[in-house]
Amino acid sequence: MTGSWAWVFASDVQTWSPGLYRLLGLDPVRTRPSYDLLAGFVHPDDRLHLASAADLIQGHALPEREVRVVRPDGTLRTLALRTELHLTPEGRPRAAAGIALDVTDPAALLHLRRADQRRRSAWFAQARVLFVPVGLDMSFDFPPEAARLAGRSLDEVNADPFADVVPEERAAFRDSVARRRPGLVFQGAPLIRHRDRAPERYRILSVPVHDDQGRLIERSGLIYPAALGAPPTADGLREGLEQAVEGRHLRAARALLDWSMATLAAASGLSLSTVRRLEEGDGPAAQRSRHQAVATLRRAGIRFVVLDDGAVAVART
Repeated sequence: MTGSWAWVFASDVQTWSPGLYRLLGLDPVRTRPSYDLLAGFVHPDDRLHLASAADLIQGHALPEREVRVVRPDGTLRTLALRTELHLTPEGRPRAAAGIALDVTDPAALLHLRRADQRRRSAWFAQARVLFVPVGLDMSFDFPPEAARLAGRSLDEVNADPFADVVPEERAAFRDSVARRRPGLVFQGAPLIRHRDRAPERYRILSVPVHDDQGRLIERSGLIYPAALGAPPTADGLREGLEQAVEGRHLRAARALLDWSMATLAAASGLSLSTVRRLEEGDGPAAQRSRHQAVATLRRAGIRFVVLDDGAVAVART
């Protein structure tokens, strides 16, 4: 179970998702959302792992942490909390938002992690493919296979992933990563050194990951040998790529199919007003429906292709 919260500092407007009320065992009708209320449910021994309200307003948030919460009925749950800050163009804290994931059942969590690790290990064993989550603070979470490939410890790889790019390309590649826009797809093709192989050119594909409300929460990175050609297909990667599809791409796809908005609505099971909001890029509702519309267009023969510069091209097969 997951939940989310948001807080706009200037207006002091705070909102919680229905899932957060359920996680905390609270009645949404009788409870007024408040970050201080959320923090108050955290076990006293774990509160040092949670930023205070004053910390957030001043622009300080702690990395993802697991904390215990004591619900009103006395039950104890363990939540993984992730917090992000939103800044004004001048760099001042404007708002904060967070996600909570119930990880109380260690057996279930361990099972999911092991299954995910087996899938990723299979990709690496067959094609030297690495999946790398990247935090909004540019913190990397490389899998253990990356250390085997690089011949360095995993801590060293996470601390400086650019060290394995050949020296003559390292600075330029690092600069291109620094210049990328957070909400867009990024691609690169650096020459990377191996522990026991000659340097090889790899494709780097990084896509933004949003929550159900359309908020950017992290980036999902994929590293694979350029010789493979097209990147491997994975659910998380496909979803991230589809988040780069904008209203103008949907309009172009409809034009290629000679479809009206009503036709797309009927084929996708969406309402006509939702399709219109999708094409106008209007808010979180469009974000939640985008994958459904894109899947429908794919089935009709449309391809959405991410180019080297991160732009999206639309074609019909």
